[in-house]
Amino acid sequence: MAETLTIAKAIERISSGDIRIPAFQRNFVWEPDQVAFLLDSIYKGFPIGTIILWKTDKRLNTEKSLGYFELPEPRKDYPVNYVLDGQQRLTSLFSVFQTTLEPTSQEWVDIYFDLESNESIQESAFLALDDNEVDEDRHFPVSSFFDSVEYRKATNKLTTDNQIVIDQVQRKFLTYIIPDIVFETEDLKNVAIVFERINRAGTELNVFELLSAWSWSESFDLVEKFDELQDEIAEHGYEDLTNDRDLQLRVTAGIIKGNTSPKTILDLTGDEIRDNFTKIRNGLIGAIDFLKRELNIKHFKMLAFPGLIVPLSSFFATDRADGVNYTSLQKKKISIWFWRSLFTRRFSAGVNERQANDIKELLLLKNDENYNFKYPPIEIKFDFTKSNFSRNNANSKTLISMLNTISPKSLLSGANIDLDKVLKSGSKHEYHHIYPKKYLERLGKERKEINCLANFCFLTRSDNNTISDKSPNEYGKLISNSNKTEYLNSALIPLDFEDLDYEEFLTKRNESLISLAESLMAE
Repeated sequence: MAETLTIAKAIERISSGDIRIPAFQRNFVWEPDQVAFLLDSIYKGFPIGTIILWKTDKRLNTEKSLGYFELPEPRKDYPVNYVLDGQQRLTSLFSVFQTTLEPTSQEWVDIYFDLESNESIQESAFLALDDNEVDEDRHFPVSSFFDSVEYRKATNKLTTDNQIVIDQVQRKFLTYIIPDIVFETEDLKNVAIVFERINRAGTELNVFELLSAWSWSESFDLVEKFDELQDEIAEHGYEDLTNDRDLQLRVTAGIIKGNTSPKTILDLTGDEIRDNFTKIRNGLIGAIDFLKRELNIKHFKMLAFPGLIVPLSSFFATDRADGVNYTSLQKKKISIWFWRSLFTRRFSAGVNERQANDIKELLLLKNDENYNFKYPPIEIKFDFTKSNFSRNNANSKTLISMLNTISPKSLLSGANIDLDKVLKSGSKHEYHHIYPKKYLERLGKERKEINCLANFCFLTRSDNNTISDKSPNEYGKLISNSNKTEYLNSALIPLDFEDLDYEEFLTKRNESLISLAESLMAE
């Protein structure tokens, strides 16, 4: 049955606990700019896709938060509606417009309508801005759209002309209809099949709760075994992986069946997993150790595409107490596969098929170091000059991992930078625009130009504060002449960077970044 709902109705149903996030959904991963783009699509009247809900009388033992919000218990008894498709969109809309729940994190960035934006189909009229970036005469807080009191307070600050404009904008959100489809079933496998078909583009599955609650009803000792494995994973420094049970189930299915599709996972029996648990444990711990020791990926948050762990775990799966001993040639081939997978964004889509293929390839390599491994191509499927830096997105993690291979130094002090800690801590004080943000804004550069990957390096907090918003020509003089070449080379920054205009700098640094990436991918 097809239904429609307004944004206000969706917010009301989420706030009442009627619409919920099932355990098998991935986490909220959208960047603030993606949320702003969604609002721009609504503003322009573009379709944003259908929301698919699973209506059921069976409450799951474990449910997820909706983004940064803990959902209340339903105000009424069953049924409830679990989100099968549209979680990122619903979470975005709820996070922007709801006013009743307090967020569990301060990471959320508010969205604003730009009153000075051009009426362009391509350019977004909505911006995600930090508090210090907001101009009250230009940027209107869209969070007030569904709160009449706050909305009137905000509009009272505007000119009459801008009040007319923003009233028209608000009306589009008040009247926008989101199509939704309600899928009713109590059959777990039907849910898994629907979820797989919806998410063929590569969404990570998390069916652990469903599997343990139904398929493993006779084998709860396996849940305990996985709980024990979590402690060991944490001891190896990958504690964030302990929250990703879906990935662990993919590892399990990959090792036992060579396949990671939802149907394969749900067809696993308790006996199969119990009989292979030593292999599963050794495979996962072996993969983590290889990532840390050979590829310098010291913790889970640093891994751009977690799905890489699945084929790698199959290579290290063994019953032997001492694990799998690999040769230098196998190490080299696995490293090439790893870097090519990152730069081609291999595991950003079509995950099931690609994991199955790479499991097969790595098992053949495991049995014969001279096997003619079928690598992904040498290709970089993102642009360092156009992709924006954000510590949580895959392209930025790839940049960080790549720079980590050449031991970057802070530009002024020459202190070694541990990029592993940079990403783990999430500190904004450890990375910095090479051409400072305020400096480029004074030159009239757009945010996308300023925040591109090619304009980022990593600094100590002290060096960051010293550079501040100085021009490259100004702070370049602060770099010790005797160490300048070493420091700049370690960050892949052109030696004459302070004498270049911004476009010339981006071209030169892009060439250096591409050169390093290609060297990591080369046989």
